[in-house]
Amino acid sequence: MAYRPSWLNASIRPCDDVVLFIMPINFPIFLTWLRIAMIPLVVGLFYLPHDWLPARDAVAAGAFIVAALTDWLDGWLARRWNQTSSFGAFLDPVADKLMVCAALLVLLGLNRVDLFIALVIIGREITISALREWMAKIGASGSVAVHWLGKFKTVAQMVAIPCLLYWRPLYGVPLQAVGQVLIIIAAILTVWSMCYYLRRAWPDIRDRVA
Repeated sequence: MAYRPSWLNASIRPCDDVVLFIMPINFPIFLTWLRIAMIPLVVGLFYLPHDWLPARDAVAAGAFIVAALTDWLDGWLARRWNQTSSFGAFLDPVADKLMVCAALLVLLGLNRVDLFIALVIIGREITISALREWMAKIGASGSVAVHWLGKFKTVAQMVAIPCLLYWRPLYGVPLQAVGQVLIIIAAILTVWSMCYYLRRAWPDIRDRVA
């Protein structure tokens, strides 16, 4: 008789502790994932020798613009098709922050953005993300809901970054200068909005620490 290991005779029972996680997916969430997937594309373009792709800057700027448009489109479609979800609400700002931070690091490496400005913007994103997560845990997320300052900051960033990626005049418009001015405005709005959110959250922080 052929040898049969003893463990094959043991009964196999499902484990109650294992929870199968099925990630929600719909078209708006797909667009958000697409935005995240485009980040390595934009970054990877600048690892190519310029001779391989002379239009590298234009392609990178175009890819960023497409990604930025999906930021508006996924939210609009989710509301219109009634496909909003807690997962989508979580993933959308994560995708935005990853996209902006990655682009700023690329621009920093190209010496197209000042180190201080990049630190201010990236530092603010980390700070406010952590603040919102903590406020959600204590049930006070409404205190740090999105404000018009944050929206204006986002618009300034999303226009400035492709201008700085393109880095040359277009139809007589000096996009380099436009991008540099807008990224400074974005940095100012970044600090302003961070102070606004921290001030709104301060009563809850004070009560928890006291």
